Amino acid sequence: MKNRLLILFSLSLLILGSCKKDEKKDYYEGGTAPVLNSSVNGPIVLSSSSKNEEAVRLSWTNPNYLFTTGVSSQDVAYTIQIDTVGSNFTNPDKQEVTVSKELGYTFTVADLNKYLLKMKLASDVPHDIQLRVVSNLNGAVPLSSNVLKFIGVVPYEDFAVKPPATNELYITGDGTPSGWTNNPPSTQKATRVDKGLYYIVMDFVPGFFYKFLSNPNQWQPQYGGNSATGGNIGLNDGSTSDPDAIPTPAVAGTYKVTLNFRTGKYTVEKQ
Repeated sequence: MKNRLLILFSLSLLILGSCKKDEKKDYYEGGTAPVLNSSVNGPIVLSSSSKNEEAVRLSWTNPNYLFTTGVSSQDVAYTIQIDTVGSNFTNPDKQEVTVSKELGYTFTVADLNKYLLKMKLASDVPHDIQLRVVSNLNGAVPLSSNVLKFIGVVPYEDFAVKPPATNELYITGDGTPSGWTNNPPSTQKATRVDKGLYYIVMDFVPGFFYKFLSNPNQWQPQYGGNSATGGNIGLNDGSTSDPDAIPTPAVAGTYKVTLNFRTGKYTVEKQ
């Protein structure tokens, strides 16, 4: 019995040793940076009237990641980077679009415009932008493509809800000190961050309502909503029926009401 166990143990060691000797390691040997091409050679034109049309179509070559066992069969991911010329993709506000496997990507006018606005580029002003593609394999071994430059790209403002033409916004309603009036006092004027973003800080108690007006002594344009916690901004610009009045929060306190006309949403946050 002891001899039999000894033989089995010796065979096990022999098999393990053989496996170690046959083990082969796979090493990365290199790849080729993607070559980026564009369907547009001249200026990229952005316009709200053509927002669903193609702005630019990008395509790039396969980096062909090479290992000692041959070209990798793993899926390659790509990141399209958008930045302003001169920033060279170091701008903290640069935008990135992730593409899995595909060797191309198409920006609609609305898509590209959205990314430029996210970069905090002023609308109705020409900007010089640059794009490149960075490939990676499982988040490693990045390879950067050549850089394409587009001169004089003009983003446009894209509002989900038309903002106040007067650049002013006032809160009114029985949930406010003035009550319902189309001529609220200056103490009920919202702060304008920019033409698409306003906010006001108010003390509210439950059980009342409020709306927003932009033209003193007029009931339209009128902005409202139907949720005490935030939601879609309703608008009557004079051509439709008035929106719902916004209910005051269920808990008394000081609140910040923010209206974002780009997203068409309002938020109500306890301070």
